[in-house]
Amino acid sequence: MEQQSKDPLHGKRLDAILEELVEYYEGFERLGEQINIKCFTDNPSINSSLKFLRKTPWARTKVESLYLFMLRQKKREEGRKK
Repeated sequence: MEQQSKDPLHGKRLDAILEELVEYYEGFERLGEQINIKCFTDNPSINSSLKFLRKTPWARTKVESLYLFMLRQKKREEGRKK
């Protein structure tokens, strides 16, 4: 029996993470307020942001951390609805 990874980032592609964040924060403007990096605040797009994040480990780490925070927030919001 294979062991499932408990890491929510395991097997998650960077483009999928970024798209979920943009959707959750309703666009790049609010995402840029959460993480103030130029690829989110100055003429942003998924493709340009992915290029930057793939080359910049510290920025990718911030995005992954925000993604984990977003997952916790979604879980809390679901708990309140029940």
